[in-house]
Order: sequence, then structure tokens, then C-alpha cells
Amino acid sequence: MHQSDQDIRNRLLIARLPAMPQILIKLIAHLQADDAGMPELAALIAKDAGMTSKILGVANSSAYHRHGKVVSLEQSLVSLGTDMIKTLVISESVFQTFNSFPHSGSTDLRAFWKSSLSAAVMARALAKAMAYPHAEEAYLAGLLHNVGRLALLATAPKEYAFNFTARDDAALCAVEQRTLQITHAEAGAWLIERWQLDSFLADSVLYHHEPLARLEASHPLIRIVRLAHLLCCHGGDADQAESITQAARLCALDEEVLDTLVGSVARQVEQAAQHLGIDLAGADDIATPPASAPPPVDPVQQRLSEDVRNMVLVSEVGQTFARQQGETSLLEAITRSARILFDFETTVILLQNPTGHALVGVAAGEQQQRLAGFAVPLAKGGPLAASALECKPAFLKRDMPALGIVEEQLFRILGTDSLVCLPLVAGQRSLGVLIGGVAAWQIPACQKREGFLRAFGNQAAGALETAINARGLARRQLDHVAEEYREASRRVVHEVNNPLSIIKNYLSVLDHKLEKQEPVVGEMAILNEEIDRVGQLINGLADLQPVAASGVTDCARVADDVLRLFRATDFLPSKIEVVVRMQDAPSEVEADADMLKQILLNLLKNAVEALPEGGRIEVTNCGHVNRDRRLYLELCVSDNGAGLAPEVLANLFSPVRSSKAGAHHGLGLSIVHDLVTRLHGVIGCRSSKAGTAFEILLPVPAPQSGAASSAAVPALGNTALSS
Repeated sequence: MHQSDQDIRNRLLIARLPAMPQILIKLIAHLQADDAGMPELAALIAKDAGMTSKILGVANSSAYHRHGKVVSLEQSLVSLGTDMIKTLVISESVFQTFNSFPHSGSTDLRAFWKSSLSAAVMARALAKAMAYPHAEEAYLAGLLHNVGRLALLATAPKEYAFNFTARDDAALCAVEQRTLQITHAEAGAWLIERWQLDSFLADSVLYHHEPLARLEASHPLIRIVRLAHLLCCHGGDADQAESITQAARLCALDEEVLDTLVGSVARQVEQAAQHLGIDLAGADDIATPPASAPPPVDPVQQRLSEDVRNMVLVSEVGQTFARQQGETSLLEAITRSARILFDFETTVILLQNPTGHALVGVAAGEQQQRLAGFAVPLAKGGPLAASALECKPAFLKRDMPALGIVEEQLFRILGTDSLVCLPLVAGQRSLGVLIGGVAAWQIPACQKREGFLRAFGNQAAGALETAINARGLARRQLDHVAEEYREASRRVVHEVNNPLSIIKNYLSVLDHKLEKQEPVVGEMAILNEEIDRVGQLINGLADLQPVAASGVTDCARVADDVLRLFRATDFLPSKIEVVVRMQDAPSEVEADADMLKQILLNLLKNAVEALPEGGRIEVTNCGHVNRDRRLYLELCVSDNGAGLAPEVLANLFSPVRSSKAGAHHGLGLSIVHDLVTRLHGVIGCRSSKAGTAFEILLPVPAPQSGAASSAAVPALGNTALSS
């Protein structure tokens, strides 16, 4: 066969090839625009009579028709919303395009369907991974990237029948160029250009066999389709591994992302084919018919075409579900989509209750008030319960034997004589049942579409499970915040008791001194400090994780202040001796004075409570410590009490209930631990029969270069004070 290039192009020109609706890419671009308006959208769709009829038909269906017939296209678009418009236009356009090619009905297209669908799903996944803003355009590009093969089959059915079943690679392009003087990539791009689409769709088809070195600066859509083609048609070829890696690099995707996408796409195509009953078995090994014999007639071609359209619909509906905000909005979208796709007269949803023992009505679909108190026990049996438990659709008629009361109630609630019960199955778990009311004569048609029903139910259940999980996560987060607030409240109450007790005791001291007309300036200053500290503690309740204040504090001064408070009040019994041992070296640390005061107050109170019969408490500056190449000052608060039991020591800094009286006891050491941590310090505890010691490491200010060496070796002098 020797034909000129002009001859084959003339044959393509006069062949009865379909025209892709010109509104398709323009419509998608319009819907993605921020300033998209319904009048412009209506004017665009009005250019296609078939699409206009489809939009008006759906808008006046039972799912949307409420208050009289809608005759305006613009009103219909407002009623449908952009998600449903996109679903209808894409699915109908693809259906029209693929099923209008001459000779497509007499050729086994299973391998073609598999390749095209895989490339479409892969292209959309790649577009999303690359943040390419037009995922629907990428899906169409993948779906149509081999449309040139159909065009050549329609133009030269006898000559091209053998090549149509050949593998899609560079060798096929060479054969096409030698025999027809045009490749299927060129024919596909020529056809799409004839559709006059304002898009790089034609370029992505033209260059899907182009050497990768030439695509480095190409449009993202071209690179997406090139990589999608390699992954779907040559993903298992060892000799193409380098090409796939190079193409992925052009798309700025690493191998880990690519592996995830490949597995996800393969599962999507296989699961969709299984659920929809599409026979793709052996699609990669279809026997090539003899050149002299006419192509075999595929008896399931018509159903295959319908199922492909259903796949597109299910995919688009799934995306619509994923965009819903909240369970109520999602349930409304599910019931409305079910009425449109399956022509249900009325639709309700029953979901499993939290215990999984019954199906209960939800606030979506029709008859919401009556269904609010409706429940179907799963343990009682019956066709509806069996459908939910066995995850199988059920088709019920009013005159069927052995119907239970719940089924009879549903017949009356929905006002129909037949029911379609569709389980909403996510994985292996049934979330509930979608029930559609239909006329008896519609049941056989619904049974034929069982695969489509199952796919729709799986999409709806997947979206619903995501929404339920999101609701549970939000509830757990709220519970966590509430628990944090309650814990913070308990801590504030615990800490406020310290300054309040000091204030109470100092008021007694004031009363005594005023009676003797003695000066009270020092006591008034302490009262002011403690009142301010109460305010700070209460204000801290507004912030569950307050930031530690910065600054440099002298530990010796804070220790003296704390001991002065203890000695001037009833906190320190006379039978307890307190010894303060501070080094001659500087005792400055990077810490907030009030927080350090809280730490020492809690530790001294615990030490006092550990010595009911009296004893000795020491507050010691143990000098500087180098830990993990950072300089700390070590403070130690110790007592010579009976020590702590091992089980108490093991959980010492956890907020647990103690044996001490009061609602908030057992929090003190937990608060100390948190305060030390917020000061970027470390606290530890040693305990034995000889007593208990709390050792605190607090960071010191960065030493000056001249004083670094002297600061690292503190003096050994001690100062002893006793009560």
C-alpha cells in the first residue's frame, strides 16, 4: 500500500469523524475561573443543542424539579451547580466522541479502552501531584491521547485494522509513517485541532511519542501526557525504565511519588472495571485478525461503551462528594446524585448507629422528620437488614413474600411499589444503606446496572467514611482542648493556694503589727508581690501553653525571698531546721524570677510535709555543671525524711492523685516539672531511707570571654542559715 500524505489527509477530511463539542475545554476553563458567571456559561453551553437538551432534562428531573418547569438554561445551570454541570458535560462529551467513530462498533476495543482509561486516570493523578491547575483537562488529554488510532481506523479500516491492534510504541509510529505517511499521534492532533479547542490538548497528543530531550521546556500538559503514556503502556518494560525516570524528572516527581501513583491508578482502573462489569480480561493479548478477514464483531461493545460512560460519571461524582463540606452537605449530594443517575423517585439514607446494631434515619433526602425516629434492628433479619449485613444490593417489590414491617413502612414512607436497597460499603465495612423508590417496571433496568450501583455506593461510602472520621477527629481535638483547659484550671487553683495562704498569714502579721503601731512597709511590699502573682497565675489560664518569660535571675535572692515568706508565716514549723548553702560564685540563671519562686515554694512545701515529726531541709547551690556542652547551675532541695517508695518515685512528676487531702493535691511536682522544662532546665530526684533530694539544672547566661574560665570553676565556700 502506497498512498501520498495528501491522500490520507484528504481521506481523514472526508471521513465521517465525530466533532468534539467545542464547549468542552472552554467550559472547564470557565468553571475554573474566579469570575465565572452563569450568563456567560449559559451562552457557551447554548452553542451545543444536544448538551443544552441534556442540561434542561436533568434540571427538570425529579431531583431538582420543585416549583414548576424550568425553561431557562441559565436557571437550569443555577439549579444544577458547577459540580453537576462539569460531570454532565465531561461524561456526555467523552461518550459522544468515543462512540461516534465509524467502524468502532465492529472492532474489539478492549485494549484501547484499557490504555485510554489508564492514561486518563494517570494524567489526572500526575496533574494533581504537580499542582497543575487543570486536572480535568489532563484527564481528557490522557483519555484522548490515542484518539488518532481511532481516526486512522475510521479512515482506512482495511489497511489499518492490523496496526490498530499493535503495541503503541515508536515502532508502530514508524510503520504508520512508512505505510500511511502519517502517525496516529499526528492524526490525533490533526483531529483535535479540527475541533478548534483553545487548549494545548492537541500538542499533548502530538508529542506523546516525542524524545524526552525535546520536552524539557514544553508545556506541563505535554509532559504530563508523555509520562502518563510511558507509565500506562510501558511501565513494566525494563528498557523503558530510564525513559520513565527522565520523564518523571521533567515533571519534578520523585520515584516514591511515582510508585504510589502507579499503584493507586492500577487499583482504580481494575476496581472500576470489576464493579462495573467491564470485561477487560485479556485486553493486552487480543489476537490480531488476519488482514484479509473483516474484524470480529464484539457482542458486548454497546454495553462496554455504556460502562465507560458510567466510569466517567462515577469518577466525577466521587470528586463532587470529596468537595462537600460536612456530613449533611455530603448526604444531600449523595441522595441528589442517586436520583439523577438512577432515576429514583425518592431517596433516603439509613446509617448504622454507633453500636452497629441498627440502621437509623439521617437528616438527608425526603421524609426527614418521619425518618428521624426510624430504626431497623440488624439482628431481626429481613431483606433490608440482609442487604446491609451481606453488602449486596436488594431489589424489593411490595408484593414479595416475607417482607417485614420495616420494609412495609419504607414502601409507605417513599410512596412507591418497589425499592432499590444499595449498601454503602467502604472496604469491607457497611456504613448503611441508600434506599431509592422506583416503579416496578424500573427494577429490571436497575438490576442490569447493578455494577454501576455498587460503584456509586462505594464512592459514596468512601466519602462518607472520610467525613465521619473527620467528625471524630474534630470531636477528639475538642475533647483534648477541653481536658487541657481542665488540667490548666486545676494547676492554677493549686498554685494560687500558695500566694493566697501567704497573703492570709501576712494579713495576720499586719493585724498584729498595726495593733502595736509597728512599721509594716516590708509586709505591704510582700502582699503586693503575692497579689500580683495571683493575677499572673489566673491570667495564665487563658494560654494553655504560656511562653516562659526571659531574663536573668539571682537564685540566692529568690531563695532568700522564699525562706523569708516561710519564716514570717505558719508554713515553717519550729521543729524544722532550714539550711541555705549558697556558693560565693555568681548564682545567676536564665529564668523568670516568679517561675523560680513557684518551683522553690512547691519543693519546700513538699519537704515540710515529708517531715511531720520535724527534721532538716537544705537548699544548696551545687555550682556549675556542663551537660551536653551547655552550662547549667545546679540547685538542690533536700530533706532527711523517710524517703519515697519506689512506685511513688517512678511516677513522681506525673499529675496523679496523692494521699494528701484536697482536690488538687498530687499536682505540685507535676507543675514543678513543667516549670523547669519551660525554663529549658532539667529536674531529677534521688530518694532513700536517708531522705529525698530534688536536683534542678537551670541554664546560666552565656559567660563573658574573660570570665569564662573562672565561672567554670566555682568557689567552695558555704553559708549556713537555720530557722
